[in-house]
Amino acid sequence: MAIVDPRFCSRNSIDMAIVRNIANDNYVITDVDGTLLFKADSFTVKEHHHDIRIFTDGSGSPVLTVKEKTVSMHDRWQVFRGRSTEQRDLLYTVKRSSMIQFKTKFDVFLSHNKEEKRCDFRVKCNRTESSRVVYAGESDAIIAQMDEKNTFKRVTVHPKVDYAFIASLLVILEDILLAASRRPSGPGPSE
Repeated sequence: MAIVDPRFCSRNSIDMAIVRNIANDNYVITDVDGTLLFKADSFTVKEHHHDIRIFTDGSGSPVLTVKEKTVSMHDRWQVFRGRSTEQRDLLYTVKRSSMIQFKTKFDVFLSHNKEEKRCDFRVKCNRTESSRVVYAGESDAIIAQMDEKNTFKRVTVHPKVDYAFIASLLVILEDILLAASRRPSGPGPSE
């Protein structure tokens, strides 16, 4: 299932490592052999007063731009094709399932799903075990999962699933959960 681009879909499952550079808040995504798949670099857009994250492929070409929606109750993030932030290039939106949660869950809506009544994908996060599981829609069909191993995140993407989509989705969730854990008042993300 191609969300970003069919070239990021493999007939076989893909194992990736996601590593965050604490010094510059950027991410590097590699395959298990260490081959660079994506870089996710953070930039501040001064005229709009928000941060964006640009994903580039192994050759440095822009693949996605991620932008946090500034006025949002549900930690809403939008993902666009290439370096764009134009609505016509919107691929998908990620938002917290609800404000009050016992387990951290996020819903993913593809751009054509304007009403957002049913999610196209969903992610459940388990902070105590440091795992994330991505499901197709509201089903129990797992399409990817991530486990934290010391200083990096290990991700397994199932066959024929767009691994650029999964990598970008999991980096967004890491950013959301990291920001929530840094908030000075109130509890961090729910278990």
